[in-house]
Amino acid sequence: MRRDMIATILDTAARERLSRIALVSPERSQQIETVLLRMAQTGQLRGKVTESQLIGLLEQMEDAQSKTSTKKTTIVYQRRRDFDDDDDF
Repeated sequence: MRRDMIATILDTAARERLSRIALVSPERSQQIETVLLRMAQTGQLRGKVTESQLIGLLEQMEDAQSKTSTKKTTIVYQRRRDFDDDDDF
C-alpha cells in the first residue's frame, strides 16, 4: 500500500531516483517516503512530484539535518608505499 501511494505521488524519474537512494541508504529512503506521504495527506503537494522537486526536498532535508548535527564527515586516504618504488632513478 505504501509503495502504491508513493507511485501515485512521484513521476517515473523521481521514483527511479528514490529507488537508487533506497539501494544505498534504506533508512534515508524511508524518511523521504514518510515526508512525501505526510505532505500528500496534508495537501501540500500539487500534482506529481518531479525529480527536480525531489532533489530540492533532499537538499532541504540535508540542510535541516546538518543544522541539528555538528558532526562533519571526513575521508582520510591512507596510501601504501611499496619498498620497490620506481623513484630510484
